[in-house]
Amino acid sequence: MSGAARTPRIERVLPCVGWLRRYDGGLFRSDALAAVIVTIMLIPQSLAYALLAGLPPQVGLYASALPLVGYALFGSSNALAVGPVAVVSLMTAVAVGQFAAVGTPEYLGAALVLALLSGVMLIALGLLRLGFLASLLSHPVISGFITASGILIAASQLKHIFGIEASGHSLIELSGSLIEHIGEVNLPTLVIGALATVFLFWVRAQLKPLLKRIGFGERLADSFAKAGPVAAVIVTILAVEFLALDAAGVKVVGTIPQGLPPIAMPPFDPDLWQALLPSALLISVVGFVESVSVAQTLAAKRRERIQPDRELVGLGAANVASAFSGGYPVTGGFARSVVNFDAGARTPLAGVLTAGGIALTALLLTPLFQHLPKATLAATILVAVLSLVDLGAIKRTWVYSKKDFAAMMATILTVWTVGVEAGIIAGVSLSVVLFLARSARPHFARLGQVPGTHHFRNVKRHEVITSPEVLSLRIDESLYFANARWLEDKIYDMAIEDPKLRHVVLNCAAVNEIDASALESLEALIERLEAAGVSLHLAEVKGPVTDKLKRSDSFCSHAGRIYLSHYDALAALDPETTDQADKGARPERSTAAMHLSRKAEGA
Repeated sequence: MSGAARTPRIERVLPCVGWLRRYDGGLFRSDALAAVIVTIMLIPQSLAYALLAGLPPQVGLYASALPLVGYALFGSSNALAVGPVAVVSLMTAVAVGQFAAVGTPEYLGAALVLALLSGVMLIALGLLRLGFLASLLSHPVISGFITASGILIAASQLKHIFGIEASGHSLIELSGSLIEHIGEVNLPTLVIGALATVFLFWVRAQLKPLLKRIGFGERLADSFAKAGPVAAVIVTILAVEFLALDAAGVKVVGTIPQGLPPIAMPPFDPDLWQALLPSALLISVVGFVESVSVAQTLAAKRRERIQPDRELVGLGAANVASAFSGGYPVTGGFARSVVNFDAGARTPLAGVLTAGGIALTALLLTPLFQHLPKATLAATILVAVLSLVDLGAIKRTWVYSKKDFAAMMATILTVWTVGVEAGIIAGVSLSVVLFLARSARPHFARLGQVPGTHHFRNVKRHEVITSPEVLSLRIDESLYFANARWLEDKIYDMAIEDPKLRHVVLNCAAVNEIDASALESLEALIERLEAAGVSLHLAEVKGPVTDKLKRSDSFCSHAGRIYLSHYDALAALDPETTDQADKGARPERSTAAMHLSRKAEGA
C-alpha cells in the first residue's frame, strides 16, 4: 500500500517513471525506428535553424540532443519532439541581435542566457500550475502570428537562395534590402537554391503517392518522403565538391567542429539577463502554445492526454539543458513531432534515442557537411515554414468574427512592419482589449414566455408572451467591475420607461461570478428601483453565486427574491400571464421562491 501511495508522487515529479515501468521490447522497436527517421530529418533541419538564429550550424545539433533528454524526463507527451523551430529561431535572432554581433562569442553567450531564462520561466510557470495562461493567446492571434512569421522567415531566406547580402527584421526592411542587392545574384547559388526548393516541395507533395503506386508499403514510402531533405543535402554537397562551386561564389557551411555537445555555462551578466527577460518571456509563451497545440493534437489521435503544467516543466527542462549544452531556446516542433508520431514513437524514449543519433552525428559526421550550400539549408527552411502559412484562415476569420479578424490582422501587419516580438505583443494586447470590450457590453436580452412551454426566449428572436407588470431580462456574462455600472444604468432605464411595471426579473443562468463591484451596483440598483416602486428579483442563480450573495448583509436585507426558475418567478409575480402562455399545458410549479437571506439554499 505504501509503495502504491508513493508511486503517484514520484510520477508527479518524474513522469518518465510511469512509462518506464511498462516498457518492453515491442515499445523499444517502435521507438528506435521513429528515432532513426526523426534523426535523419533533424540533421539538415537543425543546421538550417541554427543559421536562421544567426548561430554556428553545430549549435543546431547541440540544441537537438540534450534538450530531448530533458523533455523525456519531465514532459507528458509520448510523441512530442523538442528542438529548434523556425519561429523561435527567428525570435532568438531578433532578441540576441540587439546586444551582440552575429558570429561573436557574445552572441552565442546571449543565446545561452536566453535559453536559460526561458527554461527557468517555463519551470516556474509549471510548478505554479499556470499552464492556463496560454489561453490568453487566442487562436486567431496564434494563426496570424505563425502565418506572418512564416512569410517573414521565407523572405529572410531568399538572400541565401539568390546568393546576395540582405538584412532587416521586418518584411519592409527585408524587401527593400533584397531589391537593393538583386543585381548581385550569384547564378550557381540561384540554381542550387531553386532546384532544391522545387525538389523539396515535390517530395513533400508527390513522392509518397508515387512510391505507393509503384508498390512501396505505407511506412516505407513515408520514410523515403521524410528523407527528402537529406537527399537534397547529399546531392548539393556532391555538386559543390565535384564542380568546385564554392570557388564560383556558392556560400557553404564551412568547417563544423567535431565533438559531443559541450558543457557550457551561460555568462552571468545581470544587465544582459535583465535586458533579455521580456524576449525570454515571449519566446516561452509562444513556444509553449505551439508545443501544447501539437502535443494535444497528437495525443487525441491515440486517446491519450497531456498535462499542460507538466508540459511547462518538460519544456523548461529542455531549455535549461540546451543552455548548458551549447544550444539556444527550443520547443516542440510541429513537423518533427508529426514525423515522430507517424513513424511509430510510443514513448519519450524515442526522443532520447534521437538525441543519441544527433550526438553521434556531431561526434563523427560533421566533416561531411563542410561543402553543404547555405542555399540548400535555406530551401529546407523555406519549404518547412511555408507549409505553416494558412492564408485561408484570414478569410474564415473575417467571415466568422470581425473582431477576431482585427486581432489577427493587427498581429500580421505588426510582424511584417515592425517585427516578431512587436507582432505578438500587438496581437495579445488587442485580444485582451477586445475581450474587455465584449464583456463590458455583453449581450443583453428582454425575455418572454414561449406559448405552451415553460421556456423564456429573446423577444426579438421568438414569438413570445410578455407580462405588462414584469420585465424579464437575461444577461449573458458574469458580472464584474467592467460591466457593473453599465448593467445598473441599462436595467434602471428600461424599468422606468413603463409606469405599469412593478417587477424586474434578471435571469442569471449565464452568470458564473458576481464580484464586489457588481454586488455594489446591484445594491444601488435595488435602491433606485425601490424608490421608483419597482422590485428586483433574480432567477436561475447558480449555487456558488448564491453562496457569495448570502455573505452580503446589505444585499440580503432587500425584499427581492431569488427564484429557482424564470417560470417560477413569473408565475409568482404575474400568474395571469403564465396562465395565458400555458394554454392548457400542465405547469410543474416547484417552490415558488426563496427570499434572499442567509437561510436561502443554493440554486
